[in-house]
Amino acid sequence: MKKVAILQSNYIPWKGYFDMIASVDEFVFYDEVQFTKNDWRNRNKIKTPNGLNWLSIPVGSNISRRICDVEITQPNWKRKHWRSIEVSYAKAPYFKEISDLIKPLYAEDKLTNLSEINTVFIKTICAYLGINTQFKNSQDFDLPIGKTKKLVSLCQALNGSVYISGPAAKDYLEVSLFNEANIEVSWFDYSGYSEYPQLWGSFEHGVSILDLLFNCGPNSPQYMKYI
Repeated sequence: MKKVAILQSNYIPWKGYFDMIASVDEFVFYDEVQFTKNDWRNRNKIKTPNGLNWLSIPVGSNISRRICDVEITQPNWKRKHWRSIEVSYAKAPYFKEISDLIKPLYAEDKLTNLSEINTVFIKTICAYLGINTQFKNSQDFDLPIGKTKKLVSLCQALNGSVYISGPAAKDYLEVSLFNEANIEVSWFDYSGYSEYPQLWGSFEHGVSILDLLFNCGPNSPQYMKYI
């Protein structure tokens, strides 16, 4: 039984994103689809002494692009993001250890494509967490027309027998097409996470995984589901 998940790349995503990656054998970055404004593709939240704060990569106003085609032209965002992270987590128990992992990514000037930025961060964090899932990119496949047909085709190309999907897809996914291809659809459950030691006020689950890493370091998998 081979499990496959297919998701758009997100910027420093929350812990649930990484749990979905850890729950499957192959994970496909689905970045051939249109970029969506005010979404998780180019932004995420961290906790700060003054509350939750968005870290947003500047992508301009043009949304008529695929995610994989979004190029970042403003060079200063990495310095600003790292400064915000540094101010917010300098007092966290594992700041030094995680800084050694993450800070070099913010110093990498050659990363200007949104998909590449997202995937580099995600793969680096996966390696730290010990997630050994194999990664693929959707634009490397010849896909048919149709939202669900594309997903079925990707699963078939990877010899997947189970497709793991986020629960939000229940509103549009044509499960019958997976059934016809003898591929089981399983809905991922994001509930039931335990709280961990966290800085700055009441606990928040829906923040970037960087929050968990800075606060818990090598103990982070204890607060996740599939690692």
